[in-house]
Amino acid sequence: MHATYDEIGVGYERTRRPDPRIERRLHEALGPATTILNVGAGTGAYEPRDRRVVAVEPSIEMIRQRPPSAPGTLRAWAASLPFADRSFDAALAVLTIHHWPDPGAGLAELRRVTTGPCVVLTFDHQAHRQQWLLDYFPAIADLDRHLPSPEAVADALGGGTVEVLPIPHDCLDGFCHSWWRRPHAYLDPAVRAGISGLARLPEPAIQRGVARLADDLASGRWHATHADLLDLDELDGGYRIVTSHP
Repeated sequence: MHATYDEIGVGYERTRRPDPRIERRLHEALGPATTILNVGAGTGAYEPRDRRVVAVEPSIEMIRQRPPSAPGTLRAWAASLPFADRSFDAALAVLTIHHWPDPGAGLAELRRVTTGPCVVLTFDHQAHRQQWLLDYFPAIADLDRHLPSPEAVADALGGGTVEVLPIPHDCLDGFCHSWWRRPHAYLDPAVRAGISGLARLPEPAIQRGVARLADDLASGRWHATHADLLDLDELDGGYRIVTSHP
């Protein structure tokens, strides 16, 4: 099976750092669990350091970028987890299920190996499509069409809650819409490289979007159009925390 991040994950750690406000929300959702499985673990940004974590990640490139202090990583895929039933107190999946070829199978595996909460950070595709970034890079909307809605994720895990995760204007983790009040950031190739929705687009689509955004920033058009954003401290960018208890 092909691991996308072996191609687009180079240099990922430069712009993708854990934001403590997001980290706090995720760790609260995990509750008192002491053994945690992190699936699609990437560089381990939101793994609790005070609990026993087992990380699963298919991409060699992402595993290579994990810090020396991070737990060891098993190279495996979400749809076929190599663990016995009920092996962990909780499971975590952070901005990863849109990369899973079969999200339903992966979510079923999360529930199978976990006795307590499954915590999934995902996004609502409809809210995601409404963000201004797609005015410049509309092809992002065509990606990840197989992604289930947050409510469908909860259902696949046996039921649960769906909570909005507002994105602070100074978010430290440079995922897709985290730069919503800092538009110049999207002109930086390093920032774009850390955003899978941009890194997967054809180069002509990227260059067209960058040129339009650069023109709108230089002319002041972007600031005039999005003046309502400039006084906000946080924004609903479509990101959702799904927490499912058995």
